[in-house]
Amino acid sequence: MSTWSKEELNRMAESDDLHISPFREDGVTYGTPTWIWSVVVGDSLYVRAYYGQNSRWYQAAVQQKAGRITVAGMTKEVGFEPVDGEIGNLIDDAYRAKYKGSPYLNSMISTRARSATVKVVPHGTNA
Repeated sequence: MSTWSKEELNRMAESDDLHISPFREDGVTYGTPTWIWSVVVGDSLYVRAYYGQNSRWYQAAVQQKAGRITVAGMTKEVGFEPVDGEIGNLIDDAYRAKYKGSPYLNSMISTRARSATVKVVPHGTNA
């Protein structure tokens, strides 16, 4: 399994322009890019669905388990892994630090959004 480089993690941590495109049902066609908030915790990239588990991109990510992200001038083929448990507290803290002052912050650390947290992992080939 691939891992993010330190440079990639730094660029993603500083960026506020992540667009996610999970595969559609055919497993080949990318979905419409959706702008979402992202955070880096340790050596991993995480995203959450503002509207929780009912979000289209979240449902596609969990179902298809793969797709593409575009962030900080990079386009990456990725896998998606739902997460829960104690890591959620660290992810909440990362959201608080990165997006402090935003009127949307409370929604992104709510139970609804937290239930739709996804770890984004790099795949071997990148566009």
